[in-house]
Amino acid sequence: MKKKSVLPVLILAGIVIFFYLPLVVLVVNSFNASRVSSVWGGFSLKWYERLFSDQNLLRSVKNTVLVTGISVLCSTVLGSLAGISIARFKSRLQKVHSVFIALPLIMPDILIGISLLLFFISFRIRLSLLTIIIGHITFCVSYVASTVQARFQNFDFSLIEAAQDLGAGKGQILWKIYLPLLAPGILSGAMLAMTLSLDDFIISFFTAGPGASTLPIQIYSMIRHGSPPVINALSTLFIAFTFIVLLFYQRISRRLNNEN
Repeated sequence: MKKKSVLPVLILAGIVIFFYLPLVVLVVNSFNASRVSSVWGGFSLKWYERLFSDQNLLRSVKNTVLVTGISVLCSTVLGSLAGISIARFKSRLQKVHSVFIALPLIMPDILIGISLLLFFISFRIRLSLLTIIIGHITFCVSYVASTVQARFQNFDFSLIEAAQDLGAGKGQILWKIYLPLLAPGILSGAMLAMTLSLDDFIISFFTAGPGASTLPIQIYSMIRHGSPPVINALSTLFIAFTFIVLLFYQRISRRLNNEN
């Protein structure tokens, strides 16, 4: 009988350790009373207490939630409509449309950030949370549109023709056929947009004004003046939030796929 190789198991173990060991260390150090990560000073919640008493951090969290929420909502609506339009209608104009949708996917973030900054300065638009939101929408729309487009690979267009034969209008077709069948793709695009918006630093850095710092910008500012352990506590909370959102997404996505 041929002996099973242990190499795949070792490779898998190495990958898991490489990816998740830093997260485990971070979570453990968020409960470490010592400021030095290499020294265990006992279990403590003082970094979480300082986190919730730091007004600058709380303000940046509020800004991040606001920016992400509006960006995801707008980019999901615009990206879904763009994805449906590109996949459903074929013309020279749609080819140009596809190029413009794909550009933010391949352009470096720093180029997008500088371009947006010059655009706002040229039109004398004051940098604020609004300019950050506009910046996030510009690249999130492309990811949502691409995800929705991919959903059309197994799409049955005969349903559209049958609905038209029965007298359904464009609005009814959109709400009763497109949206239910494309819902998993739209949800995936929204989740991707949320992830990209939450941790974006470069575009936010170029489009942020005074008092409009998001969480990545605030963390970068704190790290420049040292690495306070309160960042470990904040990161731990974000890891927990990410797992909760992931579980919610898997449950909703499974339900949508079963319905379709």
